[in-house]
Amino acid sequence: MPKTKAHTPATRIGYGFDSHEFRPGIPLKIGGITLPHDKGLGGHSDGDVLLHAITDALLGAIAAPDIGALFPPSDPKWKGADSVIFLREALKRVQDAGYRVANVDSSLILMAPKIGPHSAVIRARVAELLGLHINCVGLKAKTPEGLNLDNAALAHVVVLLEKAPQKKKKARKKK
Repeated sequence: MPKTKAHTPATRIGYGFDSHEFRPGIPLKIGGITLPHDKGLGGHSDGDVLLHAITDALLGAIAAPDIGALFPPSDPKWKGADSVIFLREALKRVQDAGYRVANVDSSLILMAPKIGPHSAVIRARVAELLGLHINCVGLKAKTPEGLNLDNAALAHVVVLLEKAPQKKKKARKKK
């Protein structure tokens, strides 16, 4: 394969997807927020479909390994882990690649609970985690009518990254 110079575009787009089945006896976490509901999302970690999809979108935008490769479900240390850990690692990799998050847009697909009453707090938490203004975080919710997905939650996410400003190097004084 021929070698080429590394291409560093000014912007990059990433897409992430995740899904989990509802299970009784566990808390429901979406976007880093615990929501009142009689079931939570099963998963090896805390099952936060939104943070998992954002994590994969961030990693995909910089062509990094996906969440499953970095945090394998076969590794017991990730059992019950807070998904914020995964998101922070993805953000670190984005920053190390010379980028920052410009905005994120997401769609949640689930029958219940209704996301509308919780949308503002979820958006605020995602904005806080990503270091964004809330107006740079989109969140929509849809029901899975006719899809036979009443016992699952799905998340689709796109992120836009932009080149981070380079830090200015201090000039050395001549002696």
